[in-house]
Amino acid sequence: MDMLNDFIKGSLKCERASEIVPNISTLLNVARDKQIPIFYCVDEHLPTDSYELDLWGPHAIKGTIGQQIIDELKPQRYDTVITKRTYSAFDRNNLDKVLNEEYNGKGVDTVIITGVHTHICGKHTSYDAFTRGLKIIIAEDGTQAFSEEDHLSGLEYIKKIYGADIKKIDKIIELLVANKQ
Repeated sequence: MDMLNDFIKGSLKCERASEIVPNISTLLNVARDKQIPIFYCVDEHLPTDSYELDLWGPHAIKGTIGQQIIDELKPQRYDTVITKRTYSAFDRNNLDKVLNEEYNGKGVDTVIITGVHTHICGKHTSYDAFTRGLKIIIAEDGTQAFSEEDHLSGLEYIKKIYGADIKKIDKIIELLVANKQ
């Protein structure tokens, strides 16, 4: 989620985000090897999105370099990019539809969340996943926030309120490798 130039290197830079890039890259490679669908859920704001831009300043404006996914994590051939204009990856887009079409129309039952910001977009996306009955796994070392306090409070909230499993990337990979799908 939101591993964009503006969040990693640009106008709304999270200094701590660069440390999770290698972990996410490793997880993506394993998921691709296991043919697990990958969804890049990313901000794509319009200049009229004052509800968020007034609060955070201009960021991830549609068509700008800042709105592009960082080079280190560029989507590959079968990956799907879902744009969002709010904190949640499920809000006002087709994420529900594409998740439900996966696995020959049987849909997904679990989401693994990585990216920035644990206490904002991670939290709101987790809520929407929870209300859809999806199991939530949060990559503890594949998510980050502006501060350690924000990151840890986000993880704790998501775990306590939505029943999410908080796991390190290596443990998530063990689960994916062990899964005989």
